[in-house]
This record gives sequence, C-alpha cells and structure tokens, in this order.
Amino acid sequence: MNLSEWLDQKEAQGIDVSHIALPADMASEEDPDETIFFKEIRTCGVLCPGNHPFATVERYGRWYYCRGREKEAGPHTTKPQWWLFTKDKDLAVKTGLLHIKE
Repeated sequence: MNLSEWLDQKEAQGIDVSHIALPADMASEEDPDETIFFKEIRTCGVLCPGNHPFATVERYGRWYYCRGREKEAGPHTTKPQWWLFTKDKDLAVKTGLLHIKE
C-alpha cells in the first residue's frame, strides 16, 4: 500500500489525517511523485551537520505532504519537525512559505 492509499483509507475511517504520524517504514520507503516547493536556510555551509530550518511540499498521488523545521535566532534549529497532509495544493504551498519566512 502506498502513502496516498493509506491516507485515503484513514480518511475513510473518519480520522483527521492532516497531522497524522506515518508508520516508520512508510515514511522512508516511497519517493514523492513530485516536489512542488523546497527551501532551506543554511547560512553556515553545505557540509554543516546541524539541523537547519527548511520547508518542503511533496506530492504523493492526490495528497500533498508539507513539512519542515521552523527558524530560530541562529543558523540552526532545535525545534521539532512540523507537517501537514492535505489535498489542497495552494494550502500546502502557503503553509510551507509561512513556516520558512526569513
């Protein structure tokens, strides 16, 4: 079962999937059909291993997976990752842009 089918199944069960946590194996086994948006704030260099603020919107079938990490005062962030699943492309892109404002 792919991510889009799994989300459809959960939604059909009446579950709010907008902030549902993915099963660990599902989160890493499927590549997105398309990456709509990606931005990362990495002022300290490409080889830096720290957690950097980012936002991305990826499409899986009819679903958009918007996720990222919020910016803090310095170049790195300790904030947890946020995410949103939606079928609304505009909402996903707007959400990503709002979370990555510099």
